[in-house]
Amino acid sequence: MLLGLAFALLAKPLARTVQHRAEAKVLAPTKAAPVVPHKKFVLAIPRHTRSQTGVLVLNGNGRSGAAGNAAASLGSLGYRVRGTGNAKRQNYANSVVMYKRGWAGEAGRLARDLHVKVVGPLDGISSSSLRGSQVVVVLGAR
Repeated sequence: MLLGLAFALLAKPLARTVQHRAEAKVLAPTKAAPVVPHKKFVLAIPRHTRSQTGVLVLNGNGRSGAAGNAAASLGSLGYRVRGTGNAKRQNYANSVVMYKRGWAGEAGRLARDLHVKVVGPLDGISSSSLRGSQVVVVLGAR
């Protein structure tokens, strides 16, 4: 009985203390996440004309004839299309323009011509499969 009385007298103040500390912890101002500056990548100015730029067009969206249609469009813009084919994957969501070292300016121009937003250095494509091209376009769903 004495133990029950002690518990009844201490339980309410103890519960209030726990509640106040929990509220203070939840309502305390949070530390702001550190701001990470976005790096803006500026492509170089093209040093070669469109007719001097060899392009390999790869279909990465699975639509039949997409690479051929894009190659015809690029040819009408003056690019030298070195070949067409299928990418290793057929589920690219976005189109990608990739370039060999020293051809970043030409890749940027090609990306602008095709309205492609993703441009980067060659990745995952061997030099022997480039067929003499300096820039590769992988066509995605968009």
